[in-house]
Amino acid sequence: MDWLGPEEWRAVALSFRVSLWATLVSLPLGVLTAYALARWSFPGKQVLNGLVHMPLILPPVVTGYLLLLTFGTRGPVGSFLADFGIVFAFRWTGAALAAGVMAFPLMVRAIRLSLEAVDPKLEQAGATLGASPVWVFVSVTLPMTLPGILAGAILAFAKAMGEFGATITFVSNIPGQTRTVPSAIYAFLQVPGGEDSAMRLVLVSVVVAMGALIMSELVARRVAARVGGR
Repeated sequence: MDWLGPEEWRAVALSFRVSLWATLVSLPLGVLTAYALARWSFPGKQVLNGLVHMPLILPPVVTGYLLLLTFGTRGPVGSFLADFGIVFAFRWTGAALAAGVMAFPLMVRAIRLSLEAVDPKLEQAGATLGASPVWVFVSVTLPMTLPGILAGAILAFAKAMGEFGATITFVSNIPGQTRTVPSAIYAFLQVPGGEDSAMRLVLVSVVVAMGALIMSELVARRVAARVGGR
């Protein structure tokens, strides 16, 4: 427990809190979006696909600035939500929003690949037996894609833990409120003698990232084995 100092523990705890909420809140939308891209044909499908993957291409600072313009207290969405007491800018909830946006493409891609591996004939068989589309999804599609959903959630959580550019642009770097692990590393490197604290947080980041990659790989192998009938 003495390995990390109080400020470092606060950064780690806040990062886990932000990443957990970012993953949980975005997961239902991620499943719906992945299903739409994998199964539906509709006008603007490629536009939706481009918007989903845009955070992977844009500089994170640009994404954070767009979030600030949209969800800031003077933004079109932020000002409306502020009337109901919901504020994202310069709050930990804003950090969760920024982390969720940046992690969303990885989540959707993993779930979409899992959905595309499911034989549509199985879903059609369920429909011919009189099951509704919702029940077919719940009883047939969802169980078969669950490993992919878990893999997407794990990757999204790890990505959220490491998010920096969009977060610091949208919610700044406020100790105890918006200072996540990446922001804390940046802050420690700006002051003399902060290298040790930064290195400890770097090690935490490496462990979390490697753990997430190993877990997602194990889940991916399980999906491949299931599809291959092994």
